[in-house]
Amino acid sequence: MTTEGHDCVLVINCGSSSVKFALIDLTREAPRITGLVECVNSPVALLTWKLDGKKHSKPLPDATLTEGLAEVIAVLPADVELIAVGHRVVHGAEEFSGSVIINDRVLESLERCSALAPLHNPVNIAGIRAAQKVFPELPQVGVFDTAFHQTIPEHAYLYAVPYAWYQEHGVRRYGFHGTSHRYVANETARRLNRKSEETSMIIAHLGNGCSACAIEAGKSVDTTMGISPLEGLVMGTRSGDVDPALHEFISKALGWSLDRVMTALNKESGLLGLSGKSNDMRTLVEAAAADDPHAKIAIEVFAYRLAKSIMSLTAALSKLDAIVFTGGIGENSCKVRARTLEHLQVLGIEVDSSLNAVNGESNTGRITKEGCVPCLVVPTNEELMIARETSTILKS
Repeated sequence: MTTEGHDCVLVINCGSSSVKFALIDLTREAPRITGLVECVNSPVALLTWKLDGKKHSKPLPDATLTEGLAEVIAVLPADVELIAVGHRVVHGAEEFSGSVIINDRVLESLERCSALAPLHNPVNIAGIRAAQKVFPELPQVGVFDTAFHQTIPEHAYLYAVPYAWYQEHGVRRYGFHGTSHRYVANETARRLNRKSEETSMIIAHLGNGCSACAIEAGKSVDTTMGISPLEGLVMGTRSGDVDPALHEFISKALGWSLDRVMTALNKESGLLGLSGKSNDMRTLVEAAAADDPHAKIAIEVFAYRLAKSIMSLTAALSKLDAIVFTGGIGENSCKVRARTLEHLQVLGIEVDSSLNAVNGESNTGRITKEGCVPCLVVPTNEELMIARETSTILKS
């Protein structure tokens, strides 16, 4: 089952009720097929995929995750050699500083990490176990969002809480989106014609989840997300940073349990909470253009908090060679980028409106004028990074 000897890795990103997948050709470093199994365990479960530029779909009523992945096999091209399955795993705590081949010991460790990521790790583990059933002969490799951030120094990852909390319960900043930050850091250095080990930058990964990362010599030295993906920037439905006393205040004011407060901060806050309209930045930009005051303030808070975090992350760097925008919002919202950079005038940054309007598609992704700190738009490619990591682990 091979054409031209092209090995492929199936990349799986498992969510609570869905699984995204991509078949990456390692020779071309390009996807052969991409798709999504959504609404698993429901009557409206659906498999959608894109192959050779054409979109396809197949209803899978009441399909389980394992059954959905089994259906994925049927739509994979027959002319490829599938060598492994690469899994995105959100939280590896301090147990994993790099990608690993998954075995029983690794799964036990991931189970222990689930207390730190109860919304993410259990579904990641479910995806791994389902893939093991569907692809029993293939190596399964775990690629961790947190691994890239294991180079953050102690003074940056420790919270000012009793030290025993860290020693006994692992309470510290871990950071996330590491696969994206790593890919974009390497690609940015390439575009700037610099070596990664000689380049310092700040990357803003802006999607429904958002984080910024300070990268020095190719390594993460600080980031905005913390023990969980709730800390840091304003996000689609997540609050980002709030006063810890807010939990107690709202609990007493509204009679809510801690679980209810956490649900609100994770799923009812951020852009959605501020606007009362949507967690989708595209919708909010359109509403703001129509003079919706709540959409306007949601965008303003988002951009200001991002700029504030970018400035704070400069403390971790010896120099600043670039500021980079990536992710769905970062790559596509010229308004958010422009408004964010307006708050960074102290750095002498001047936006080139024409380059920003086309999302940096020319001029190596640069959206600022010559003579100031380069600000770039660099599309992320987490699936390719996971495929590369999987291939590297297999070879080692």
